[in-house]
Amino acid sequence: MSHYLGSCLCGTVKFEVQGDFEHFYLCHCQHCQKDTGSAHAANLFSQSAKLIWHAGAEAVTSFTLAGTRHNKSFCKLCGSALPDTQAAGLLVVPAGCLDTNLAMAPTAHIFSSSKAAWDRELNQVPEFGGLPE
Repeated sequence: MSHYLGSCLCGTVKFEVQGDFEHFYLCHCQHCQKDTGSAHAANLFSQSAKLIWHAGAEAVTSFTLAGTRHNKSFCKLCGSALPDTQAAGLLVVPAGCLDTNLAMAPTAHIFSSSKAAWDRELNQVPEFGGLPE
């Protein structure tokens, strides 16, 4: 069984995931673009893993978009995306909130028909190891 540690940006919330992820999706739907402010969300999914809050559980809040199944849990203090258990029997963990290295590669891009226009040819964009000068 795998163990993953994670936290929010400000360090108030700390958690552990015990178990394995079945899927790792890069979701390009418009809801995920809005709530990440980016081209896609990167979420891990598990029907069997257990979530344990080690610190800051009282700082975790959730938002559900009315009329949809779209949920987001986040830290009230810094806004960092955090694990979500709003869907019965499903743990959704934003990959970026893990502090433990994740060896799993993404399973698939989903809702690619909603992909942002500027997210189509990113392999041709220059890369820098840090902030360009």
